Amino acid sequence: MKLLAIDTATSASSVALGEDDALTAMAVRVDRRGHGGFLIPAIDFCFESAGWKPADIDVVVVDIGPGLYTGLRAGVATAQAIAAAIGAPMVTVTSLTVLAVRAATSRRRIWSVVDIRRGQLATRPFQPVPGGVAPDGNPEVVTPDGLHNLLAGDPQDALLVGDTVALPAGTLRGLHRVKQGRPRYPSADVLLEVATIHTKRDDFVQPENVRPLYMREPDAQINWTDFREEGVWPGGAG
Repeated sequence: MKLLAIDTATSASSVALGEDDALTAMAVRVDRRGHGGFLIPAIDFCFESAGWKPADIDVVVVDIGPGLYTGLRAGVATAQAIAAAIGAPMVTVTSLTVLAVRAATSRRRIWSVVDIRRGQLATRPFQPVPGGVAPDGNPEVVTPDGLHNLLAGDPQDALLVGDTVALPAGTLRGLHRVKQGRPRYPSADVLLEVATIHTKRDDFVQPENVRPLYMREPDAQINWTDFREEGVWPGGAG
């Protein structure tokens, strides 16, 4: 099964092609304002590198956020357009999940953080499980002080991943159980990993039903009913 993955939720835009469990081609650029200009040339580059045509794609995968409003809009719209044009189903994954999957550790509870601007952060905890991670709480929108309080109230050793560089100085002061780690940004190659699990469960979405998860007003109203529990990734079933 051949997949196209698009991730533009953060300052790092990426596109990847994969077949089954293998990464075939990838392009990445870090530019918080250049999502739209990056996408089409990056997609063309990946297809040329792989020797594939758009019609070869079986599934289109997209990071639906949370993240930057303009980036999400560009990525989701592009993924929808391609999927609709070639008649392919879609898989949607959240940026918080992508961060946690790449950061999976053997023991620390993982807190994924995405900077959604205007002094707000999107975060969600994940618990390491055999072969992957599982959500261990609800996604929240918090201030840096709110993030500090969440971490201070967590009795477990924690691994904080995501755009922690953007946190104000002192946000993590006194949090001796918290370790900062990688990745900083979600990435399309991890989207492929997660999507492979979804495809095995026939967990698809039609292009017209895909919506970005902004999680910040006034860009959009938060609707938790649209936030799907994605189970355990990769290497397990939720």
